[in-house]
Amino acid sequence: FTLSTATRENSLMKLLLRNLDRNITEDELLELFKVYGPVQYCTLVMDGTSGQSKGFGFVEMPSAGHAKSAMKNLNGYQLGDSKMRVKRAEEKKTD
Repeated sequence: FTLSTATRENSLMKLLLRNLDRNITEDELLELFKVYGPVQYCTLVMDGTSGQSKGFGFVEMPSAGHAKSAMKNLNGYQLGDSKMRVKRAEEKKTD
């Protein structure tokens, strides 16, 4: 049994964003990724002590096609003082 290409293209894809300018907000990231399609969620990882961004986050898009387009176009994108790196997030392995 294999999934059709259409089914795979309509599956959720989670992206890992690294090397983010620490002054960028979740709203700014959301607006940037919405250009490429619907966004399921967007989150920055924050330092629990300082409340500042740790410089990375995640975006999940309901369409793998849109996520791939965003990844292709935004990897290396100059956002604030940093060139953002975008790649597919690794799935957590469970034993």
